[in-house]
Amino acid sequence: MSFIKKAWEIQKNIEYRFKRLGKGKYGRVFKMARNPDMDEYAKTSQITAIGILIIGFIGFIIFILATLVAPWIASKLGI
Repeated sequence: MSFIKKAWEIQKNIEYRFKRLGKGKYGRVFKMARNPDMDEYAKTSQITAIGILIIGFIGFIIFILATLVAPWIASKLGI
């Protein structure tokens, strides 16, 4: 099979999958989906930013423990 025929087959498969997308088991979800209004978007953005800050703070604390506290403990134990 030539390269062109393989490309056409792949294209047909992709188009078939997208054509079925709204009719399958996920069709109801796509019909109910909507864009969030400005209030929902703002709250989601704030919650996401708070989560990123919390995870970053936890990572920073782990970094400090690994670089400063762990060597100090190791030196006190004589390791």
